[in-house]
Amino acid sequence: MAISKRGLLIGGVGILALGGAGAVAVERRVNPRTAIDYRFPAVSGAAGDPVACSGQPTASQIEGPFYKPRTPQRSVLNAEGAAGPPLMFEGRVLGRDCRPIAGAVIDVWHADGEGGYDNAGFRLRGHQFTDGEGRFRFRTVRPGPYGQLGLQRAPHIHVKVQRRGGALLTSQLYFPDDPMNGKDMMYDPSLLLRMHGRDEALTGRFDFVLA
Repeated sequence: MAISKRGLLIGGVGILALGGAGAVAVERRVNPRTAIDYRFPAVSGAAGDPVACSGQPTASQIEGPFYKPRTPQRSVLNAEGAAGPPLMFEGRVLGRDCRPIAGAVIDVWHADGEGGYDNAGFRLRGHQFTDGEGRFRFRTVRPGPYGQLGLQRAPHIHVKVQRRGGALLTSQLYFPDDPMNGKDMMYDPSLLLRMHGRDEALTGRFDFVLA
């Protein structure tokens, strides 16, 4: 992401890019490109026949300032009773050949329904590895929007996805038809979740394609 020469606030961290060394410092602050260091399972790689997909690698986005490494390995992210409507987040990790990838890691973090991140603990944070069909599923809550100093962030879910020996994908996912999408300078329509259900049985799905 190119950093402009105006003041911004990303994820609650005030920044002012002045170009040169200042711009580099700002970029490292909001997009540190933190590597993940999880032990991959013994079984990993292509799993099964190709499924329907475009073959286009999933777009990357900035990490933001709130990532925490070494999250718990778990599928339930709202065990502590986080505020927000219940949400099942699921999907697959695929290669460019549209074959599911078993044993890929997906690391997830996001705000609660009131737009707040837990930076002291690991509420609404966790990782897991895809199963033999390349699938993953997290039980969590739908994040809320937030905004400060003129920058509006639509509800979004942060992810880091990687296969054994592959490049790390860092990105963010958005909710369709959310009124905040048009106000969010980070919004990318290629990163929309596919939503199903309603109320207490809401599911958001996304299939990642790794380069």
